[in-house]
Amino acid sequence: MNITVAWEDVISVIQQIAGYLIVIGVALLAMIAVLILARRAGKPKSKFIRIQSVIAFFMILLIMVNAISLGPLENLISISLAEKGSLSAESAASSRETIEKVAEEGIVMTKNVDNILPLIDKNINVFGWASTNPIYGGTGSGSVDISTAVGILSGLENAGFKLNTELSDMYKAYRTDRPVVSINDGQDWTLPEPPVTQYSNEMLTKAKQFSDTALIVIGRVGGEGADLPHDMGGVMDGSWNEPGTKYRKATYHNNSPDYSDFKDGQTFLELSQTEKNLVDMVTKNFKKVVVVYNGSNTFEMGWTNEYEQIKGVILAGGTGVTGFNALGNILTGKVNPSGKTSDTWVNDLTVTPYFENIGHFAYTNVDEVVSKARQAWAKSDGVASFVNYVEGIYTGYRFYETASTEGLIDYDKAVQYPFGYGLSYTTFNQQMGVISEKNGSLTFEVTVSNTGSVAGKDVVEVYYNPPYTNGGIEKSSANLIGFEKTKILAPGESQKFTFNLSLDDMASYDTTGDGRYVLEAGDYAISLRTDSHHIVDEQVYTLHQNVIYDETNLRSGDKAAATNQLQFAEGDVSFLSRANKFANYTEVVAAPTDFEVKGELLANGTYDPTKYNNAADVMPVQGVNNGLEAFDLRGKDYDDPKWEDLLSQITVDEMVNFIAYGGFGTTKIDSIHLPATVIADGPAGVNSFVTQSFGTGYPSENLLAQTWNVDMAYEVAEGIIKELQDFKIHGWYGPSMNLHRSAFNGRNFEYYSEDPILSAKMAMSETQAAHDNKIIPFLKHFAFNEQETNRNALLCTWLSEQAARELYLKPFEKTVGANDGSPLAIMSVFNYIGTEWGGSTSALLNHILRDEWGFRGMVLTDYFGNYGYMDADRAVRGGSDLMLGTAGNEAIMTDLSATSVIAMRHAVKNSLYTIVNSSVYENYTGYSTPAWIKIIYIADAVLFVILALLEVALIRSYKRKRKMMTD
Repeated sequence: MNITVAWEDVISVIQQIAGYLIVIGVALLAMIAVLILARRAGKPKSKFIRIQSVIAFFMILLIMVNAISLGPLENLISISLAEKGSLSAESAASSRETIEKVAEEGIVMTKNVDNILPLIDKNINVFGWASTNPIYGGTGSGSVDISTAVGILSGLENAGFKLNTELSDMYKAYRTDRPVVSINDGQDWTLPEPPVTQYSNEMLTKAKQFSDTALIVIGRVGGEGADLPHDMGGVMDGSWNEPGTKYRKATYHNNSPDYSDFKDGQTFLELSQTEKNLVDMVTKNFKKVVVVYNGSNTFEMGWTNEYEQIKGVILAGGTGVTGFNALGNILTGKVNPSGKTSDTWVNDLTVTPYFENIGHFAYTNVDEVVSKARQAWAKSDGVASFVNYVEGIYTGYRFYETASTEGLIDYDKAVQYPFGYGLSYTTFNQQMGVISEKNGSLTFEVTVSNTGSVAGKDVVEVYYNPPYTNGGIEKSSANLIGFEKTKILAPGESQKFTFNLSLDDMASYDTTGDGRYVLEAGDYAISLRTDSHHIVDEQVYTLHQNVIYDETNLRSGDKAAATNQLQFAEGDVSFLSRANKFANYTEVVAAPTDFEVKGELLANGTYDPTKYNNAADVMPVQGVNNGLEAFDLRGKDYDDPKWEDLLSQITVDEMVNFIAYGGFGTTKIDSIHLPATVIADGPAGVNSFVTQSFGTGYPSENLLAQTWNVDMAYEVAEGIIKELQDFKIHGWYGPSMNLHRSAFNGRNFEYYSEDPILSAKMAMSETQAAHDNKIIPFLKHFAFNEQETNRNALLCTWLSEQAARELYLKPFEKTVGANDGSPLAIMSVFNYIGTEWGGSTSALLNHILRDEWGFRGMVLTDYFGNYGYMDADRAVRGGSDLMLGTAGNEAIMTDLSATSVIAMRHAVKNSLYTIVNSSVYENYTGYSTPAWIKIIYIADAVLFVILALLEVALIRSYKRKRKMMTD
């Protein structure tokens, strides 16, 4: 989990300044040549020429350094040299306290036979190498600094447990570091675990004498840039390393020469052979065993039911730097677990409806596109690939509940832990009041009572089951629509909640015709559940006629009616249908057989912006002095006419520069006195390699979602934002809100859940904390970014518009809708939507985001590397406003036609609207040129004077010597 500089940044910087370096190199060679040839001129002419050549070289060097510093690297230098704060002891202490509280509510207990938990025996044998090298988060932009982290063993000791150190000493001696899964260094998926042959009889005898209780810790890590392998046999024998794919660096090293840890067809998310042997050994020697799974990706846990000795199971993934203190306190009973799963945990991941449609699928008819992409970027993956979201709206629990209803699956055999599942040390009773309808909302109360003997918290989960017509609009039989987390309830204590459910939140998107949200007539079962599968109480609301949401009847929050915008992204893919009891299931979920792209696939070298210019556009007049500065527009309405006056002051060159250099900050604009900003990753805490600012490591977002506590989400964001403010950072690349389509997404730790409503409510709360502190949140990644495989290649995502709107866009839609006009930004994606790069898809970024949802703010691309398909002209025309680039390259606008300049004005306005209403202008005292630029100006002046004086002295000396020689 090292926090490192991405090679894309280094390559991008080198490429951008290459021309300047060549000039310096040529000048250096010329100087050397002159120094050699000048010897023939004789004295004093020889010396004069040689010194002149050195002065000339230094003049050229000075000019080039200035050009680099005040040109392509200005923004990067500005960010690096910006006034930096430091993490205060108060903020760090507060963060560590918050992190522990999140883990207390986010760690999930899923098994507790014979009430083995909380543990009575304070002596514990802790087995498993991961106990000495646990997972605190993930790798990449959402990684965390773990230098001050509390480990599993320390957390247990802090809770009062005594541990068998002979075991931990053996694990530390076996291997001290966790194998690297990173963007830069490849993916080593090795799972270190000592073979059971290393446990001597004497060691096991001592362990049993020490305690009859054993903990087994199993860990799995995920990271940005690589999905978890779903064919470990292929990784181990090298067949997984297909040329031109992101798997080319995947490796695995067995723990024993006597057997293979994995076989063909096994996945990374099941036990290795060494881990199975460990479980066998521990269960044969101990009657009381508790399993702790430390990972953010759902894992096959069915084996925990195959051993009667395994009486307890705890899910503790991505706990952050102090979260394992909470694990210790849960095991002692000091804390009563209240976490609920944020995903469905299935027994066999290889039979999930998405399984055959994740991974590497390369198109075969794209030689020209790939060739031109590689010409643009030699390091390009050299593939154009695709992924089909064939399951449609039936993801996660929506599939399992509906498939069970239709008789397609045996639910109990398929599902280990339902979505929203978790146990407590106490018991609760939930009662649902009578539903009433008024003004398009359903209202009812839920009363939660603690009926046990221990204080604790409970989660109230409300679902709806809409009326379904065979062959009609696709609908899931269970859909989360609301939830609440109780306070700590003492035994016998109750708490009452009032739910107000908007009927339009139960509408389904019908893609037939023009496409509309439709609330179909029929019975809507509103149920109170302990999880997605177990119903506590249910009432039926009957709607007597269809409700169509069009321009005459908008859904609440809409600025324009939703209409079909993304049908082009459906392509010719067939999607899973509930019709006739999922009759098309086998055919649809099979692996793809068609590897030819249909339609035009645009990439660098095949996109010409001039072809899309509007001849009627008139070039705007730029660079005029209207006497305004950016601060004057703070608090003004987005449609205020003064914006046009302000934009007219900005030169075209300033707009080009501002749009291109938007990586980890924005550039200054002198003409409107706009100061530069500093922006940082990440969703789990401050993570800026540019400014070298690293904050406290917060828990992964999926652990936060498992709290089901929106107040806790606010507290987490507030803590991260306080640290951003300590570091004098203005923007936050977070929260992340893509869905867990697949258990194998390497970035699931960075996203909340498989469910859009749970994700939305968490994101809304975190975003509100950012709003309240005027920090700019960048909601990411917009949209359909549920796979890391080939993410830097040209990856075409195909999905149904219904799934897009009801699932993957929903967290963004809800969060944008909750925005109160405070500064808000969105980060788009690497992937293509159909055959159009997501960062330039106008249907998404303009029509849906801005027209339908009313979004006002900036859209930033994902990292703008020279990947062979990104183009700034294309992006700006398609709705992106800022390129997340550090050194330009394709981020530089090249088409300066009237059409392009008009688009640039609009893009700059969106960014300015966000910036001027942020913390950048809190306590504003006036604009000033950055100190480092002033230093350059002063240094230039001093050096110019020195060189001028040197030149004058040199000429005088030469003349004097010539005169002496002639005399």
